[in-house]
Amino acid sequence: MKRTSIPVLQALLAAILFGASAPLAKLLLGEVSPVALAALLYLGSGLGLAALRLVQKAFTGTAVQEARIEPADLPWLAGAVLSGGVLAPILLLISLENTPAATASLLLNFEAVATTLIAALVFREAIGKSVGWAIGLVTLAGILLSWQPGVSRGFSLGALGVAAACFLWGVDNNLTRNISAKDPLSIVTWKGLGAGLTSLLIALALRQPFPALGILAAALVLGFFSYGFSIVLFIRAMRELGAARTSTLFGAAPFVGALIAVFLFWEWPGTAFLLALPLMLAGAFLLVRERHEHTHTHATFDHDHAHGHTDEHHDHEHLESALDCEGVHCHPHAHSPLCHRHVHAPDIHHRHDHETV
Repeated sequence: MKRTSIPVLQALLAAILFGASAPLAKLLLGEVSPVALAALLYLGSGLGLAALRLVQKAFTGTAVQEARIEPADLPWLAGAVLSGGVLAPILLLISLENTPAATASLLLNFEAVATTLIAALVFREAIGKSVGWAIGLVTLAGILLSWQPGVSRGFSLGALGVAAACFLWGVDNNLTRNISAKDPLSIVTWKGLGAGLTSLLIALALRQPFPALGILAAALVLGFFSYGFSIVLFIRAMRELGAARTSTLFGAAPFVGALIAVFLFWEWPGTAFLLALPLMLAGAFLLVRERHEHTHTHATFDHDHAHGHTDEHHDHEHLESALDCEGVHCHPHAHSPLCHRHVHAPDIHHRHDHETV
């Protein structure tokens, strides 16, 4: 399997797992309040991944070779926890109470748009014309889904709430992008525990009741797969593809959710949904087929992440003779200046400026 295909598959599997979250969470909303459900989903994520770490260590005897989270990473992590772990899921779950599951699932494509715009405008991640067209198509589809002619202001508050949650997840994705070279399991574990405990305190302060044991267990399991394991895969893909491109592949999630919602709730999607679907698909297609190639120069810099010596970016020597340089390993290392041309994405080695895109 080609090296570039692995992060693509990781992003698509992450999309499938996350896509199932909206309709299944709506099903659970009949038994538990939105804030309490948000707490359970993220606690399931954090606790499940912590357990997975223990299992890994028990079978391998050592921890996976990944870079540790350092104090300098904590502001990025804290911002991701607040925006994507606390505010976004609570807003989404409140909005789901008044929005058809299929429509809400398709609206989740706004996350890719928000991530791409923030990546380009704030973090200077390069995007091309095809990405611009894709953003336009997805935005138009979102307007169709949100528009309600019979409502005085024209837009469904539930749909706008889903879009706002997607914007917050776009912020989260870009903050996480800056620490994506570090151990994804640690990032998502701490994010899950931090967000889950924060939402739990909010739910207790609001005196929201918690469900029976069976529903509680179902929410924890859903959180582990859809908010835990899914995001670990997302971060692994993002370190290779960049925030914008990973999010476009993650755009498959809404279609998975919409399909599940149709069969789970037997909801007729409506005319707006049928008009928006091809626009969303066209936007996702343009984003996936985008090709970025030009002559670029790597400046001298150093960082720490899991790597092997299978590419020209990692031809450094090791001072520690005992360090295994054949397999994947982790240590601080420096990159020498390098100028070359090849197809690339804005991964952790290609976040250079562009005079033209």
